[in-house]
Amino acid sequence: MAALKPRRGLPSGLPPGERLLWQGAPNWWSVAKHVFHVRGVAGYMLAVLAWNIGSGVMADTLTPGLVGRYLAVSVVPVLLALGYAWLIGRATVYTITDRRIVLKIGLILPMSFNLPYARIEAASIVGRSSGTGDISLLLNPGDKLAYLVLWPHARPWRAKRAEPSIRCVPDAQRVGVILAQALKASLAAPALQVAA
Repeated sequence: MAALKPRRGLPSGLPPGERLLWQGAPNWWSVAKHVFHVRGVAGYMLAVLAWNIGSGVMADTLTPGLVGRYLAVSVVPVLLALGYAWLIGRATVYTITDRRIVLKIGLILPMSFNLPYARIEAASIVGRSSGTGDISLLLNPGDKLAYLVLWPHARPWRAKRAEPSIRCVPDAQRVGVILAQALKASLAAPALQVAA
């Protein structure tokens, strides 16, 4: 019997009888906006830049070289956040099958988390006006994952009982429906709660 070929985003091929329902990746721009808050970072850096330039003008110490350094220091954090978000969008693969959810995450040390439906207590979805959204998975109390290992693929502000999350996926409502149907069809069928 020939070995099943691994599929992108899965540690190995799907076992016989398991069906792939959906596979996708985070939208990098949504990750930049909603995970790294790049607009807030850019606004803050713009305010710092304006303050430094204004102070230099008032003190009559402003030079073109100093303005260039201020600009570089202001732009670098924004570019780092955008670059990291882009890399996350390229490296991450979320997979939903009829038996489990697989999160393939990590840039330097790629990891795969297999989350069988029997280990999921509940799932919730938060949609955004752009169509992207997050689907968070509350695991059974005995099943714990470290927040820092999952980040940024974890629900924000849930460090004590980390909730693995499918973050910033396009067409999140449709993905949520696929997951809800798969959960209902499984033996352990938690309800999918839709948050505003």
